[in-house]
Amino acid sequence: MRNAISWLLTPLHLASFMAVLLIFHVAQVLALPFGYTAHKRVVDYLNLGVLASLKIIGTRIVLSCEHALPADVPLVIVANHQSMYDIPMLGWVFRNHHPKFVAKVELARGLPSVSYNLRHGGSVLIDRSDARSAMRAIQKFGKVVEEHRYAACIFPEGTRARDGVMKEFNLAGLLALVRATPSATIVPVAIDGSWELMRYRMRPIPFGVHVKCTVLAPISQQEKSGKAVVSMVEEKIREALRDGRSADGRS
Repeated sequence: MRNAISWLLTPLHLASFMAVLLIFHVAQVLALPFGYTAHKRVVDYLNLGVLASLKIIGTRIVLSCEHALPADVPLVIVANHQSMYDIPMLGWVFRNHHPKFVAKVELARGLPSVSYNLRHGGSVLIDRSDARSAMRAIQKFGKVVEEHRYAACIFPEGTRARDGVMKEFNLAGLLALVRATPSATIVPVAIDGSWELMRYRMRPIPFGVHVKCTVLAPISQQEKSGKAVVSMVEEKIREALRDGRSADGRS
């Protein structure tokens, strides 16, 4: 029965999802000439709209942030990566901190709303096949984040963990970002369950998936080396995923 419901509701979700992307693409184009604040407000509601579209297939998303985050310093948001839905989750949770993303250059074109925001919203697009160019881009991006006190969001695994098993972090990019933002507070985020949404590559999207996005205790860079910070944030995310699955009765 659940599988039948999944097949029935998947097209409805996808239609809603695409409608959100198309409507907010036009809204972004119209808002951008009015400045940064107008464009950002549209993007905030874009993220909310994408998350709301998941309700059609019974997805339950729990966004948890029990730790006070400083408002007057830049943030480096470090999260594990399970699906494309991770991006609007982070965008919505950290909307008051002006989140910007480190994204692959392939996303610069072809995706309504998403590509436009990545190009015009202050994020950085990197060519993963050119490590030297990617590092320069991340360092330049970090300086902008440092100057404007934005929140830089990065998925150090480099690609989605389609089976929910967290991959090893690609340390070079994260380390470059941390070093380029010396006054930033590092914020680990553990995301679990979103991989199940893409488990069958949308054929169908399972009904009733439970997704958790948990903001963990922030880490200060003071008196710590960049490598120590990077190692600490990776372990905190792994530990949170283990603890969460254990509490849910999963291995």
